[in-house]
Amino acid sequence: MTTTTIRLPAAQPPGTVLGTAPDIGESADTYRTAGGYGTDTGPGELLAHLTASGLRGRGGAGFPAAVKLSSVRDNGDLGGRHAPGRRPVVVANGEEGEPGSAKDRWLLRARPHLVLDGLARAAAITGAVRGFVYLSDPAAGESVRRALAEHPPPLPVEVVETDHTYVAGEETAVVRRIDGGPALPTAKPPRPFEQGVKGAPTLVSNVETLARIALTAARPDLRLDIARSTLVTLSGGPAGPVLTEVPYGIPLRALASRHGVPDPAGALMGGLFGGLVDAPALDLPLEPDALGAAGTALGCGAIRFLAPGACPVTCAADAAAHLAAESARQCGVCVSGTSAVGDALSALAAATAGPDTAERLGRWSRGLRGRGACGLLDAAAGLAGSLLRAFPEHVRSHLAAPCPLCAAAAPAEGRRRLTVAVPEVADPATAASPAPLPARLPVPLPQPAAAGRCPALKGTP
Repeated sequence: MTTTTIRLPAAQPPGTVLGTAPDIGESADTYRTAGGYGTDTGPGELLAHLTASGLRGRGGAGFPAAVKLSSVRDNGDLGGRHAPGRRPVVVANGEEGEPGSAKDRWLLRARPHLVLDGLARAAAITGAVRGFVYLSDPAAGESVRRALAEHPPPLPVEVVETDHTYVAGEETAVVRRIDGGPALPTAKPPRPFEQGVKGAPTLVSNVETLARIALTAARPDLRLDIARSTLVTLSGGPAGPVLTEVPYGIPLRALASRHGVPDPAGALMGGLFGGLVDAPALDLPLEPDALGAAGTALGCGAIRFLAPGACPVTCAADAAAHLAAESARQCGVCVSGTSAVGDALSALAAATAGPDTAERLGRWSRGLRGRGACGLLDAAAGLAGSLLRAFPEHVRSHLAAPCPLCAAAAPAEGRRRLTVAVPEVADPATAASPAPLPARLPVPLPQPAAAGRCPALKGTP
């Protein structure tokens, strides 16, 4: 698997999730020295800062973090409901199902104390008395357990491991697995904030969201910068995958140029959930509302750029095949729907599609949404619709004649083409003191003004 590198800004600002040494695991002493685990910002004050900053969740849906915290609190003891079993639970969700994303596993490997600090602060806000860190990556699990031993949190925290699947990180699947069942989504309502682990109000929060909560507690003066920056995993084109941190507002086209794709044909957005966009859409800013209004999504921050000459049908077929293979197999409409979309797109790529394929894809894109227990079927439907909207000429040409690009792309490698590695993180106990990271030639951006790049970090699956 191609190595994933980490790119740092040339002038590293304070209050960043990437930190200053992303290739070395952060120890408790290092984290405390940098201002972590402080007590200056109390729970009420922190919630006010999160409300004012508008921090959104980074798991994919982008829900306001302060609203989610308040909902769990209000359904628990601190909300005045003292019924037995209503003591809230907090969960750091590090199960990263999107194949094009590496940020959550890297974060748990490299900065577990930042996540655990955020988890403890979320517990203080909600009144939770128990916490969990939920993951599937063994290296992340080892890192979190070491961090818990170094700095025991103010509440019991348990690491729960699961098998790595696309749906295992969905919030009801998280609750179901922690309760001892399979990591499969359940019908809603109730949602976890109402009734989650063992029936208690439960906060299921993405690990990057918790990291930004901890950063806000340490530097409330930087709350807007913290809330309006995000980790992104960039892939596609001639360069290997890159994990970096950028502020909202940067045009997608500038990110593509920074990634070595100066004239992209489009992109696969938000992991697999945001669908495909064409080249003109890359003038959009990296900002959740602007992307949502344009019919796409930032999602988990995974963006795969299509290099000039790349075929979007190949990309769509790869993504649909991945979704079909990852179906939980518990909703009949999802099993049949994802398979139908995947088969149709594979036939389109293989030049064996029938003349009614475009019509069927359009019908499925409209009719399948919202019919499954989780968002997987929505992602498949959205993918089909986005291909038809963004690249209608490619669909027509594939119906008329074989595509040499699709013919050259081995279908068996489709899922592998979408998957990125996690940057390797050295054990802080054995790693040498970090030296200043050498910068490569900066690529101008509207903001920040320039970017550097650290040495290539070996990637692991």
